[in-house]
Amino acid sequence: MHTIALAMIGGLVGHAAAETIHGALVFSRHGDRTTKHYKAQALTSLGAEQVFQVGSDYRARYLASGSPHQIKNISEFQYQSSQIYASAPDQGILLSTATAFLQGLYPPLGDIKPSAASTTLANGSTVSAPLTGYQYVTLHGVNDDSPETVWIKGDDNCPVLTSASADFTASAEYQSKLASTADFYRSLQPALADVADYASGGDSALSYANAYDIFDLINVARIHDNTSAAATHVTDAQMVQLRTLADSAEFGLNFNASQPQRSIHAQTFAGAVWARLNQTVSSATRDPKLTLLAGSYDTFLAFFGWANLTAVSADFTGLPDYASTMAFELFTAGEEFSKDDLRVRFLFRNGTEGKLTAFPLFGSGKADLSWDEFTSAVQDRAIMSVDGWCDACQSEAAFCSTFKLSAAENEAEERRKGSIAAIVIACVSLAGNLALLCLFVRKALRTRAERQRVGVLAAKDVDSVRSYEKESV
Repeated sequence: MHTIALAMIGGLVGHAAAETIHGALVFSRHGDRTTKHYKAQALTSLGAEQVFQVGSDYRARYLASGSPHQIKNISEFQYQSSQIYASAPDQGILLSTATAFLQGLYPPLGDIKPSAASTTLANGSTVSAPLTGYQYVTLHGVNDDSPETVWIKGDDNCPVLTSASADFTASAEYQSKLASTADFYRSLQPALADVADYASGGDSALSYANAYDIFDLINVARIHDNTSAAATHVTDAQMVQLRTLADSAEFGLNFNASQPQRSIHAQTFAGAVWARLNQTVSSATRDPKLTLLAGSYDTFLAFFGWANLTAVSADFTGLPDYASTMAFELFTAGEEFSKDDLRVRFLFRNGTEGKLTAFPLFGSGKADLSWDEFTSAVQDRAIMSVDGWCDACQSEAAFCSTFKLSAAENEAEERRKGSIAAIVIACVSLAGNLALLCLFVRKALRTRAERQRVGVLAAKDVDSVRSYEKESV
């Protein structure tokens, strides 16, 4: 992704001087790391410094008292657990990313407010906090087998998404690039001579089919080892082409407008953004005031496509640089909070350079949306629940089995309740019928008794007439 181009198109909004930020959510990509090719990628010292600097920049925006974008009532110096929520998948590189960001957001108290870094005891002695008042900001790690993993890594354990992404490799666009770039990738053989998979894998391995992996190997080598074959055998022009091809391959795997299943992870991410912001909106104290989520470039790409940011600039089809961030701000034009006046602004910063810039979401053409507009747009298209993700993905994840079992139990319970209701209705009906039968029998017996009584009286009358006749004669 090209930082300069994004900065040029980003001047959509001049923020009103009187506006008040009531809350924000930041999603950060990890910083510089070792290559993914060998599966044990880790954040480098450079990467940690990049993310730390980004965290410091967000501190200057959201925490500093002199900032026009300071979040209302947020603690400027000392971490308050109710005000900050941070989460990352339980992966070393992403946990380290979130940790470095939080270190920049809330540095040691000894560096920013020394008086808060020590305590005077009753006996008059002073005790200083360790590590110059290092602040232990709570970070919620999310295990792979936790339902919460779908919000940041909704592409993992999702067969439907995997199948949809595979459709890209069968597309005419992909096949055309595979053929047209074959010679270019073959020319890179000397640069990857020390990588076994490509030294012995033949032309099928060294091709557009592995566009990102090849780019990543060479990019990491050029950053960290200028004596490597990758650094000495690849020109700057070739590097640009490698990056451009990796951009197209990864975007194609993560988004297609006619196949929403390819961006399920964007749909869950959007659901998480809304849920976290709504928690702030619904809280009387507007907590958490700031949420941090750490993730990978695939979520960025999927969201760029899903939110129609690609209509703003084709640069959004490219890979975000290390330590790139997306931010969602809740603000009002005035100082007081009012849900009717609340607005949402989306901002993006590519890497560590440039400024955080606002862009219109969902093809709206607006630099910000009302809370109701944002809510409607997200809820109409996003995945808002874990069981919704399980259904969309047809996932066999353990927690999905739990949701399916719960659904089956609920269905069985509803059937049981229905059966009980039917039995009750039948019993009531039977009781009613028995009551009617009893009434009928009683009436019949009463009628019979009446008839018998009338018969007796009639017989007596006949006898009386006969006696009278005898007397008359």
